[in-house]
Order: sequence, then C-alpha cells, then structure tokens
Amino acid sequence: MEVSMKVAIFFGSKSDTEIMRGAANCLKEFGIEYKAFVLSAHRVPEKLEETLREVEEQGCEVVIAGAGLAAHLPGVIASQTTMPVIGVPCKEAIEGLDALFSIVQMPKSIPVATVGINNAYNAGMLAVQMLSVNDKELKAKLVEYRKNMKEKFIAENGEGVEL
Repeated sequence: MEVSMKVAIFFGSKSDTEIMRGAANCLKEFGIEYKAFVLSAHRVPEKLEETLREVEEQGCEVVIAGAGLAAHLPGVIASQTTMPVIGVPCKEAIEGLDALFSIVQMPKSIPVATVGINNAYNAGMLAVQMLSVNDKELKAKLVEYRKNMKEKFIAENGEGVEL
C-alpha cells in the first residue's frame, strides 16, 4: 500500500487547532503530506493507540504532538512508537511553562524533541529537517528555503534601520 503521508500531527484539544496549524503550514510549504488528529491521551487512549498504529502502517515517519495543561500526549505517543516525536507545548503564561516542562522532562530512553511554547511552525521545520536526511529532493528544497530566508533578511535589514 503506497501512501505518501510522512507526518502525523496530534493534539489533545480542538482549542489548540490554530497553534497546530503552524506545523501544517510549514509542511505544506515543503510539499510534505500529513494527517492531523484531535485525540486525547487521557480521554480516548485506546483510539490514540489505534490511530498511531494506523499512521505507522501508512508510512508515517515523524509525529508532531501538541499539548497543554498536563501535556502528556507527546510522551504517551513516544512511549508507544519508535518514530521521532516532536512536542509542542501549547497555551499561555504559566500553562505554557507547565506544558513545556512536562514535554521536555521525559524519562531516559523515551525522548521527545521539544520546540518553544506555541511554536508549531518550528515543529514542522524540525520534521522537514528529519525527513530531509534521506530525501535529496527535500534536502534541496530546505537548502533553497534557507538561502531565500537569508537573502530576504539581508534585503530587509542589511542597510540598517532607522530608529
């Protein structure tokens, strides 16, 4: 069964949709197929496990998991797969810090790569980098993206700014 989906995006609450859209937007920029799911590690753990198995069977290579409050979703997923898992701490202020600490402080041998609070775009970018290790075409797109990013930055800021 040939399926081009490479990344699965999971998040535990519909309220995190806008934050997690950043990961999807990044993946779209690079033409990477993904699927997104709202599944809670606490409310529907059986459905989460079933869906995780399905995406693995469909060729998924990287998981992006966003979570706030208790923020267990990325760690629970990491405990059930050997795919790389990228955690996105969601929410504001103290809830965001709690989520960050929950995601980044994983036990030995069950790592979760973690990006900044609400920075799902960077989770998408990290997934692109992971996938580009074995994909020359994607690697070329990433190199071109970085080149364009630098040129744009210099064009906008290279002559100094007026304060």
